[in-house]
Amino acid sequence: MSDLAIRLVPDELWEIVGPLIPEFAPRRQGGGTAPVDDRMVFTAIVYVLTSGCAWRHLPAEFGVSVPTAHRRFAAWSGAGVWPRLRDAVLEEPGTRGQLEWAAAIVEAATARSAT
Repeated sequence: MSDLAIRLVPDELWEIVGPLIPEFAPRRQGGGTAPVDDRMVFTAIVYVLTSGCAWRHLPAEFGVSVPTAHRRFAAWSGAGVWPRLRDAVLEEPGTRGQLEWAAAIVEAATARSAT
């Protein structure tokens, strides 16, 4: 994992986020590639949300294709991951250091999912 990825999603934040992520369900049509690691996808989504870049400009260094990142963002938005992330960070003792960063992620996710 790159330094940028670790700065975007530190272990402390991932410990909170990981359990909130819905389990991967393969698409019905079959085929395709193996599922991508949820942390890699979450990190790529956080990059897009917090950098303001367009989905199509997602750097390859994240190891996640643009369609995968966008599809998971839409699925996770529909599953209510972003509000649950905000609530989990607020409820978790010792996460005050992650509070501002998580709030920025949730705010950006909410704005993007509304469009």
